[in-house]
Amino acid sequence: VTVSDDISVNTTWSSSEVYLLDGLVFVRPGVTLTIEAGTIIKGAAVPSSATGDLASGLVVMVDADILANGTSQLPIIMTAEADNVDDPTDLGPDDRSEWGGLIVLGRATTNSTPAINNVEGVPASDDTRFGCDDSTFACDDGDSSGSIRYVSVRHGGFGFEPDSEINGMTFGAVGSGTVIEFVEVYANSDDAFEFFGGTAQVKWLVGAFSGDDTFDTDRGFRGKVQFG
Repeated sequence: VTVSDDISVNTTWSSSEVYLLDGLVFVRPGVTLTIEAGTIIKGAAVPSSATGDLASGLVVMVDADILANGTSQLPIIMTAEADNVDDPTDLGPDDRSEWGGLIVLGRATTNSTPAINNVEGVPASDDTRFGCDDSTFACDDGDSSGSIRYVSVRHGGFGFEPDSEINGMTFGAVGSGTVIEFVEVYANSDDAFEFFGGTAQVKWLVGAFSGDDTFDTDRGFRGKVQFG
């Protein structure tokens, strides 16, 4: 199932299908994307001439929710279009930048001035804003963007300009109400996990073969990481 349009109504992705992200797909405010355990999501290959708006990836906007609850036996896999997930030798630790990644945005506090920022790695727009100023977005350190459990992100990362790359999992001002646990990022070209401010409390994170950091924090991250 090719997905190229934004997700504007409550939607469930079924484990009986394979989903191909064709470009950046945004989960719009007020909408919940539910992903069943065992679902495979692939990002379309990034052309060598691509800019950030052509990279494939999933962006959960402020006031949207993702319910991606895999299990230890049926993880949710987000990987490259070319990846044969049934063959663990198909793509290796040096196969990076095949697509973008997962971006989750919230309205917890940061230490930035101005308080509203655009997430790195994709072109700036109203859709890529995060943080809070009690005007654009009301501040809520307990903000919830949903639940991400037993999710594996593989072979991603993309930069459309220097020092502005899509990480494997990017969390912008995500609040402590968001559940993030038992997740991994494998062979990403930039950071495995990056937290821009916010108060996310995460557990059981694994990053392997990243081109840059495994864990990166910025803009006054005040959450907690346990078992990283």
